[in-house]
Formats: sequence, C-alpha cells, structure tokens
Amino acid sequence: MIDLVVLGAAAGGGFPQWNSNAEGCRRARAGDPAAPARTQASIAVSGDGEHWFVVNASPDLRQQISQTPVLHPKTGLRSTPIAGVILTGAEVDTITGLLTLRERQAFEILGTRQVLDQLDANPIFEALNRSVVARREIAPDQTVRLTTQGGRPAGLEITLFAVPGKVPLYAETGENPAAIMENGETVGLEITDGRSRVLFIPGCAAMTDRLRTRIAGADLVLFDGTLWQDDEMIRAGLGEKTGKRMGHMSVNDTDGTIAAFRDLNVGRKVLIHINNSNPVLLADSSERAEVEAAGWDVSFDGMRITL
Repeated sequence: MIDLVVLGAAAGGGFPQWNSNAEGCRRARAGDPAAPARTQASIAVSGDGEHWFVVNASPDLRQQISQTPVLHPKTGLRSTPIAGVILTGAEVDTITGLLTLRERQAFEILGTRQVLDQLDANPIFEALNRSVVARREIAPDQTVRLTTQGGRPAGLEITLFAVPGKVPLYAETGENPAAIMENGETVGLEITDGRSRVLFIPGCAAMTDRLRTRIAGADLVLFDGTLWQDDEMIRAGLGEKTGKRMGHMSVNDTDGTIAAFRDLNVGRKVLIHINNSNPVLLADSSERAEVEAAGWDVSFDGMRITL
C-alpha cells in the first residue's frame, strides 16, 4: 500500500501569497470557494498507515501537521508518527520547515549530498541536534528501504533521481547562475511498495529522454505545475523572471508539461507546486478546464490518494 496525503499544493509563497493583491489571491483571501487557499508544496507518504515520511519541509509545515490528523502525536507526552523527512531540493520552500521540528524529536533527514551540503553550510540547521536527528545521504539512483525509528521496514522503498534543474536562487554564483543541470541539485522521488509506483517531481526545468523513460508506466505522477506559461509573471507584472529562469517547465507551453506527457502511459497525473499566479488554481477558469480535459488533476491541501 502507498498512502499519500498532499500537505501543501502551492509553490513558494502559498496561495494567497501574503503580499499579493492579484485577483486570484484576493479571491482566495475572501474565501471564494472556487479559489481555495493552499499552503506550500509538500506531501506525506506511508506504507503501513502508521509511520509517515514527509517529503519537503515547507515553511508551512507546522500548519500542515496541525491540519493532518495522521501526523498528530498518538502516544505518550511527546511522540510523532513522522519517521523521516525526504528532501528533493534545498530551496527556501523545501527546507525551512525543518526548523519547525527542532524539539529534540527523533527522525531522519534524507537527501542527496548537494542538498545536505546546503543544510551543512547554514549553522541555523544545527538547531536539529544531529545526535537526535540524523542526516542520511542518498546517492542519485540508489534505492533505499525506508525504516521506522526502531529500524523496522516501513513498507516502502524510495529512489532519488536527478532531474533538470538549477541551484537555489539564494545560492546562485558565477557567470551563469541560471544554468540548468541534471547533477542531483534538483531531484525527483520515486516511491514503491513493490506493486505500485509513484513519482513526485515538484520542480523540473525540462523533459529529457531519461526522465521520460523514468515516468513511463507510473501509477501516479505529481509534477511541477508552477506556471501556466513561461512569461506568466512578467505579463502579470508580478516579477521579471520567466519560468525557465527559475528552473521550471510551464504547463501550457509548446514544450511544456501537457505536451510532454501526452504520449506517456501514466495512471494518474496531478499538478503540484502551483504558483499563486497560475490560473489553474481557480476552479472556474478556462485553464482549469483545459488541464482537466488533458487528463490532469490539480492538487489541493488534504488531497489523499491510496494505491
């Protein structure tokens, strides 16, 4: 069994973003039922319904735990069903939530060397005492069996695999800071219980033949839905960067997500990490109708999928 809960569906800043007065954010802030609020992108997965692994620690993690009963303490004065946190990158919206978990509660942080290096470089993350919270390096394409804090099999195996992406914005240096690489800086996550296969890819700059082969035949794919079109934020007057400059494919470009998945055999396709400017967040938009007609679901906080 793979039990999956979407803790947060939005990209960095959430929906509504705290300083945005754009139409979609105004509608979400007003409680419009066609524009429900979403926190920043994260999921939780379990293979036994008891031990859970959070994937990406968003800045909204405390709120996400509070609104997700399966993640609540169940025994003793202090406890957690969270056995580990798996990181697919070191962006602000994937690691800052770790600081929410600093109360000397045992769990494991799992990520590639590049991601763990970003944690190691910032002493604030030493608030998670390493004698209590272990950091476990996983090499790209290495299959790892997840275990409970007691060392028992948790019913799932995971593989982190490189996808085209870039270094976090805060870590950009050199002559070509926006260079797209496939070196483990940005990774996707494959989860399997030996029967079903789930892929979580919240950030992806381009579809490659290697990635296409990885995705083909998956039972469920949660994929980067950051922007509807590459120059979306520029057109809306919300920023100066394109999606590609930020390391993201866009949903509706000619070389975007819908086109890239058109000939792939995937059981269920779900957009996640959706920016507050993306009109697919609005249930009554023509863009929402278009992605649904193309066979995609738009994720929401609390969405639960069991395979």
